Amino acid sequence: MKKEKCESLVQAREKIDSIDSAMIELIVQRQFYVDQAVRFKSSVQDVQSPERANQVIARVRAEAAEQGVSADLVEKIYREMIQHFIQRELKELRP
Repeated sequence: MKKEKCESLVQAREKIDSIDSAMIELIVQRQFYVDQAVRFKSSVQDVQSPERANQVIARVRAEAAEQGVSADLVEKIYREMIQHFIQRELKELRP
């Protein structure tokens, strides 16, 4: 996404709102693929997979640092999202 200097608070807020909408769409897409992945899992251990969670956290922390944003912030967001999706997957695994 191209970044551009804003000329007003209204313009900055419009850009923020647009980014928020894009982030929600990306979360929707991520949820879709999490729902796909659960079809290939057969146990609680497959769902909880701390190794996979750690891989994701390490990858997004590195990318955040590379992009110049707080790796701690990104980790917190991802840990929350991962926990939410684990709970969602467990409900699918055990209807």
